[in-house]
Amino acid sequence: MPALARDLAAIHRLEFPFSVNYLCYATWGAAVAAGDPARLADPAVPAAVIANLLLIVAALALNTAADTRTDTRHPERSAVAAALRRVGRRRVIGLATAELAVALLLAGAVAAGTGRPMILAAAVLAVVLQVLYNLDPVRLKRRGLPGVVAFCAAVFVLPFLLAHWAVRPGVDPASWPVAGGLGILAVARMTLWSVPDRAADTAAGLGTPAARHGPAGAAALSLTAFVTGLTLTGWGLWRQYGLGWAVPLVTLQAWPASTAATVLRHPHSPTDSWHLRHRAFPPATLAMIGMTVAPLT
Repeated sequence: MPALARDLAAIHRLEFPFSVNYLCYATWGAAVAAGDPARLADPAVPAAVIANLLLIVAALALNTAADTRTDTRHPERSAVAAALRRVGRRRVIGLATAELAVALLLAGAVAAGTGRPMILAAAVLAVVLQVLYNLDPVRLKRRGLPGVVAFCAAVFVLPFLLAHWAVRPGVDPASWPVAGGLGILAVARMTLWSVPDRAADTAAGLGTPAARHGPAGAAALSLTAFVTGLTLTGWGLWRQYGLGWAVPLVTLQAWPASTAATVLRHPHSPTDSWHLRHRAFPPATLAMIGMTVAPLT
């Protein structure tokens, strides 16, 4: 892979398993709404999926540009900061802005073609939340759990709605427990992800959950979110798809909770980003793939 492509991939946080998650987040709503793979061939669906992917990865590039001081201090993410320096912070901000603009244009085209203006509204709200999360003077990333909730709404809940509405208006009430549960599980994972970043975030003045509450406090918040999210997701999956889907998918989604429990028991020797990315989170990614396939079977 050429050096520039590697740098752009790092800046957009396209490493495994996150890149697979982004694809699932962008498509899951369409799968739930369609229920049949043939309905995904409508041109509005791939346009909505591409808009979602751009909304997600552009926001992550913007986050990389905003977090350059933090990443420089982080032993495992200094490579991301180095990639940002090579490409140039202003160029990355310009690229992220262009990606968000294209996403809004695509969402607008899908909204106009389907006669569903809420598609564009979802995209606009996702952009607003990401700007508020990443940029001063609000910088929700400094605000602890509310910032985590805003970020997860922008990268998961709103893309779910955007893709769903591209297929059909309205959301089946039976889908809300699963969507809500998965959104809460995203909050749980992101709260746990703040634990390895605590020292760098504290030094940069970012009030992430771990910086505000310490490793044990963040782990407790994460576990609470895991229990809530798993309960909602399991109940919703059982109602919609039966135990054959619910049991394995919930088991996989629960896998990172064991790391949160370990941090809670041993807060003075917390986990690192490598463990989360390569050991704790991949089973949840496998579950997300299953969540995308289940509605289409």
